[in-house]
Amino acid sequence: MADARAGGAPTVLRVVLGKRLQDLREKAGLSFEQAGRALDVTHATIRRMEKAEVGLKLPYVEKLLRTYGVADPEEVEGFLSLAREANKAGWWHRFRDVLPEWFNTFVSLEVEANLIRAYEPHYIPGLLQTEDYARAVLRAGMPHAPETEIERNVALRMERQALLTRDNPPMLWVVMDETVVRRPIGGAETMRAQITRLIEEAEAPHIRLQIMPFDAGPHPAMYGPFHIFRFPIPELPDIAYTETLVSGSYFDQRDDVSAFLEALDRMCAQAAPAQTTQAILSRIRKEI
Repeated sequence: MADARAGGAPTVLRVVLGKRLQDLREKAGLSFEQAGRALDVTHATIRRMEKAEVGLKLPYVEKLLRTYGVADPEEVEGFLSLAREANKAGWWHRFRDVLPEWFNTFVSLEVEANLIRAYEPHYIPGLLQTEDYARAVLRAGMPHAPETEIERNVALRMERQALLTRDNPPMLWVVMDETVVRRPIGGAETMRAQITRLIEEAEAPHIRLQIMPFDAGPHPAMYGPFHIFRFPIPELPDIAYTETLVSGSYFDQRDDVSAFLEALDRMCAQAAPAQTTQAILSRIRKEI
């Protein structure tokens, strides 16, 4: 994957089906050009379908399956049923008025992941923010936005957090620089409430928080924040995500993701363990 602005914002299921179409084409021994001729489209269209850069048109999918030798009617219908589901907008589509296209993909990955790992040097990750803290962060990051837009973004952020309390929630493992919990955002009361939230969340068996203390010195990811998503779906590789002020970038090539994983593994070994992190948070809360 690359900059999300290069294509649409695919759901995870669409990515999976694209990979399945690629596998079927390769097993059939067909090139992009040959598959394109079966649909009377260019090879680029086939490539974009496999990379989930376009929606899955059901007539195209059905004809490709036949071309690739999938003859069982039940198997074809099962694939088409998944394609219909993949083309549906997620719940976050309700926030399309404030949700950037490049972040649409992030929310889809977040919803489907069974493991979310992250490094954050600047602020509390969105999944763990209180409403007041989120509001203060958004106001700082969107200084010209009207209050209605800020509140819509707060509502989106709060709704994202529902995945942590659903049945079978993902494992969330976050390393945060000490700067994150010492930077005053929204005032003392907001910060105390936010740190209390972190202490409470860290008690959950599926949430692990680690603080990287100042005195730990330099570490492998001082260049900026990132997330790594892992999925319970064999076709879907680990995906790493980084963000700038105006876009997000996604990486699924093994060498790229391995670099992020290695950096995060080293940081987890260097940061305070979870139990010590609880003590650090409690101490900082008393100092506010």
